[in-house]
Amino acid sequence: MILSTINTLATLVLTGVLLASPVLRAEPVDINIADAQSLSENIIGVGPVLAKAIVAYRLENGPFTSAEDLLAVHGIGQKIVLENTDTLVVDGKTFEN
Repeated sequence: MILSTINTLATLVLTGVLLASPVLRAEPVDINIADAQSLSENIIGVGPVLAKAIVAYRLENGPFTSAEDLLAVHGIGQKIVLENTDTLVVDGKTFEN
């Protein structure tokens, strides 16, 4: 009985963690039109500070031509770009490797 209860609780906790995970909540985001909040909510590894840096870079340098252009933003590395291949959109097109 106790083991069954522990297993049930563990399953519920794991389910809650997975549902709260940004990986499951992330939606495609066009990096040329999204605001900082949308960028930070939908790009894994990007918080509010990096999201503001993306918007600032875009305003100073014009629109991104590809998701890989994010690498020019200080603090964005290849790992972030690769972890978000299904999320990063540029002018309606998803990331192509």
